[in-house]
Amino acid sequence: MKFKGQNNEYIEIVNVNKSNANILNESKQSELCMIWFKTDNNKINIDAIDYVFNTNDIISLTEFHTVRVDNLIEATLIKWNRSFYCVVDHDSEVGCKGILYYGASTVPIIKLDEKHIDVLSTLFKMLYIEMESRDNLQLEMLQMMLKRLLILCTRIYKDQNIGSKLRTQSIDTIREYNYLVEQHFKTKHTVKEYAALLFKSPKTLSNLFKKYGDTTPQQFIQNRLMLEARRLLTYTERPISEIGFELGFSDIQAFSRFFSKQEGHSPQKFRNREIMPTK
Repeated sequence: MKFKGQNNEYIEIVNVNKSNANILNESKQSELCMIWFKTDNNKINIDAIDYVFNTNDIISLTEFHTVRVDNLIEATLIKWNRSFYCVVDHDSEVGCKGILYYGASTVPIIKLDEKHIDVLSTLFKMLYIEMESRDNLQLEMLQMMLKRLLILCTRIYKDQNIGSKLRTQSIDTIREYNYLVEQHFKTKHTVKEYAALLFKSPKTLSNLFKKYGDTTPQQFIQNRLMLEARRLLTYTERPISEIGFELGFSDIQAFSRFFSKQEGHSPQKFRNREIMPTK
């Protein structure tokens, strides 16, 4: 089911299975999506990494992810464009920037329990009903329901990955750091540069990340660089020297040293590999 407004804004909900799984490869500019898997053993390659998603896993993807479906049994896909609802411009309403979207070097995965399933199932039923409405409040109603979905999923993700370790203000600092890395990772490679943008000290950021998890602020930058490097090496035929230059390295030797240290082998060997890394 799809709603399309007068200014090309749209939101769409699709039941996906083997017959129409190619829809996951068709992300358009300024489009975000969520996928709710309804069965076990769904095998999907995202940005050159193999994932297996099981019943009641939910993932968030952007237009920048490259997806290859190897085996998708059943899932529900909801997708929308920026004109319909921009999570960056409306971050104060939903708080998912830097967590579910535009801030992770790995795919954000939510695992639903029975309570979550009941709530989200009801929300999707309401979305389906509203999709069939044809009055002048339909756009606002659908936006409101999408906001509810984003808020719920953000809360669940925080509970599962952050818990009560950090105050809201500290979480917001980490979210903003993640988003800034997403914006500037090609030109800014040090924690000091991001700390300056946030008016924080590098030590303050390090302490926050230590409470948040095992990844340091510097590792977060490196992980984002590696994600982009893998994307470009896998999905383009651009020269390795050109890729390194785009990612902010002064020469191919500097890029090769960085990549080899992170991946365990050179960019050329990675490009020539036959077996994709597995998540």
